Order: sequence, then structure tokens, then C-alpha cells
Amino acid sequence: MLRTPMLGRNHAKSSGFSALVKQVWGALRSHLLRPERPCSQVPCAQTSRNNALHPLWKGPASKSGGSRQSPINIRWRDSVYDPGLHPLRVSYNAAACRYAWNTGYLFQVEFDDAIEGAGISGGPLENHYRLKQFHFHWGAVNEWGSEHTVEDHVYPAELHLVHWNAVKYQTYKEAVMGENGLAVIGVFLKLGSHHEALQKLVDVLPEIKHKPVVSVSQEARVAMGPFEPSCLLPTCRDYWTYPGSLTTPPLTESVTWIIQKKPIEVATNQLAAFRTLLFTALGEEEKTMVNNYRPLQPLMNRKVRSSFQATKESTRS
Repeated sequence: MLRTPMLGRNHAKSSGFSALVKQVWGALRSHLLRPERPCSQVPCAQTSRNNALHPLWKGPASKSGGSRQSPINIRWRDSVYDPGLHPLRVSYNAAACRYAWNTGYLFQVEFDDAIEGAGISGGPLENHYRLKQFHFHWGAVNEWGSEHTVEDHVYPAELHLVHWNAVKYQTYKEAVMGENGLAVIGVFLKLGSHHEALQKLVDVLPEIKHKPVVSVSQEARVAMGPFEPSCLLPTCRDYWTYPGSLTTPPLTESVTWIIQKKPIEVATNQLAAFRTLLFTALGEEEKTMVNNYRPLQPLMNRKVRSSFQATKESTRS
């Protein structure tokens, strides 16, 4: 603690005190003016993640009024092992991949969902679900970006493969609004080795840098050719599942979530390529496409089931 010098002290001591005050204030001022750096610690990363929200989640669209909204924080104490959860059966058709495009919020890869038999079944699902599209969510920095979290741990990005119940509904639009209409596989991305299959997507990103001016015009699409989406799934197929919602409007509570326990690895430069995309159309003021995730929602009275027996130490990789 610094004390004010007493009257009668000599000038040398007074000058020494003034110098000390200047030194302390200079250090404090330097700290206050120093640009904030991303923090990898869990509480700090969560706070920074919440402060970096996209404008979509700062207005009326952020509140749905529902009781089973997504995403959530997955915690081992809320997770119940269900031995009846069998492995998910995945059977995709690479030739069904049509094109990639910039939605103005994320980039999305569309599939021909008229092909029967291509999709997922088993696991927590009672019916067969066809693949409609997949997309990613990511942050401005590597310390955050995923929508779901595990034990408060945030991953740099998250992949969503969106499927619809083709047994119960006639079209994807109907399934979006209906009970048990959708099944979404969530896959976390973490920094590590180069992901060869992901590179095919990274290579086309410069062609869809901007949001299309009008809907999905032919010019705004880039043909993908054959692409096998199962190459984006981790080799370990352990998962959590829970009833939830879409994480983009209309936020309908029609989703059975299947969150893969293990993340996939991608290279730093591959994830950085996502951040070269723009929320804006050509000719508009450029706004970098980052932080396109919805904030966490309360679990409320839902149960999270796991296909594996978990401990606190084994729930995060």
C-alpha cells in the first residue's frame, strides 16, 4: 500500500515518491490500454464468446419461448448412459452432393434429398432420415466458435449435418415444422492435423465469398461434384443425444440432436479460410463472416442420453 509522505520529510524522499507514483500509474495505464487478447481459459472463453454475439441474437429473434431450445452445454452429471442406444447407421451418396453457397450467415453444402436410402437411421431414431445439407459455425478466433459446449469447453467450430424424416413427412419444409421432423449430427472441430477431405470445401470458398444479392442464384452457387460427407465424421461414433431445436430461425423444436463425442482435427489455415467469407453482398460494406453461433440455451427438464458410459474425465477430448 502506498502512503502519503509526512510533512517535514526531505525533498529527496518526496521526489522518490512522485517517481514511484508515476511508475505505478504508467504500468496501470499501459495495462488498461493494451488490446484484449483472446483467452483460452474456460470462464474467460465463455465470456468472450458471449460478448462476440452476432446481431441476430441481440434482437427479438433470440427468444423463442420454447422449452427445448438448442444449443446446450453438455455436462456429465446431466448425461445418462442408455444401453439401448445402438450405433448410428450412416449411408450417404457422394453423387447426391449438388453445390455450396453463402447464405449470408454461414456457408452451406446442399444435397439432392430425393434419393431414397441415402441418410441415417438407428441410434435414437425410429425412422430413416435423408440428408438435406450440412454447414459450419465458427468464431472470430480459435478460442470459440462451436454452438454446443462440453463441460463448458468451447471448440473453434462445429459441423451440422441436417437430415429430415422422409417416412413421416413429404417434404423437408414440412419436417422442419413437425414433431421428430429433423435429425442433426453435430461434430466438433479442433485444431490439429490437416484434414484432407475438408480441403475440397476450403478450395471453393473464394468462389462464394459474398452473400448472393438475390436468393440462391445460379451465379452464387459453386458445384461440388461427388463429395462423401461421412469423411467429416470422427472414427469414434460415441455420441450424446437430446431433443432440441434448430439453432437458426425459425428455431422450431423438431430436432433430435446427435452430438459426436470425439472432434475431428483440422489445420489452423483451413479454419482461417472460413473467416475469409463475408456476411455481405458484393458492393456492400464488407463484414467478415465470424461468430455465427447461437448462445447456449437452458437444458430445463430434458435428459441428455449417451451411447457410452462416461465419467467427467472422459467426456472431453
